[in-house]
Amino acid sequence: MNDYPIINFDQQFASYTSQWLKDHQGEYKNYDEMESDIPRIYLSFLNTRADWLSGITPGAYFTQYEDPKVLVDWLISYCRAEIPVPDLLTEQIENVGKPCEKRLLELLKDEENPEEARMLAVSILRDLGSELPKMLYITWQMNRNEKDELKDHALESLTEMGKKVVQPILQNIQSANQYGQEALMEVLSHFPGDERILHYAMKLFQDVPDNRALMAGYLARLGDERALPLLTDAAQEPGLRYLTYIEIRNAIEMLGGECPERVFDEDPEYDALRDLE
Repeated sequence: MNDYPIINFDQQFASYTSQWLKDHQGEYKNYDEMESDIPRIYLSFLNTRADWLSGITPGAYFTQYEDPKVLVDWLISYCRAEIPVPDLLTEQIENVGKPCEKRLLELLKDEENPEEARMLAVSILRDLGSELPKMLYITWQMNRNEKDELKDHALESLTEMGKKVVQPILQNIQSANQYGQEALMEVLSHFPGDERILHYAMKLFQDVPDNRALMAGYLARLGDERALPLLTDAAQEPGLRYLTYIEIRNAIEMLGGECPERVFDEDPEYDALRDLE
């Protein structure tokens, strides 16, 4: 890990802004005028030589460094120190670009790294359009918990990688646990046209009754009317909750079908929503 200084740029900008407003207070008629001027103040901050940076301007500070290890390790150091990671640092990592991808992937693989650093790495790699972490992101879903912010963040990146993720996901989805299969289906639902995707979506809809509302949405997104009989049967099942029925009905209608009408007077979800009207 590098030993470069951990400077709180947010705090420095706050101090700069406070002094700016004292020096220019007569220029603003109200708070809204002052708030609308923040972008100009920030631009001035970026281009003003700072004593706390030995005379370098904040905007130029991180541009002095192009070594991927230095930049990425610096980001990790900020997170470990619990000091806000400067946007200027992440922007420089993105500016250096492809040479940083491998170091960012190493960051992601090391579970000892702070969660914030790993979340930022996912975002930066996505902004770079990197496909390097594709298999790592898929592997993350294999044995996941229902709630996992980092792995959910990775799902967004998998979707943005496009159809290249479809085959490796299909090759691995059966080995995933229930939550992993549901997560990977969220990605697959963006890429209709493969019979296996429709098959898995319909299977998950049948096998996981508690998540039928979610799975109905995926079936609707796939846009294949062959799911209509399954959805229509589910809409008529005894004990179906009102909110789940609504999602199933929406899916049926999006696929061009007609949903059977039902009465939910005894359903607490229906009563709660009716009371809000």
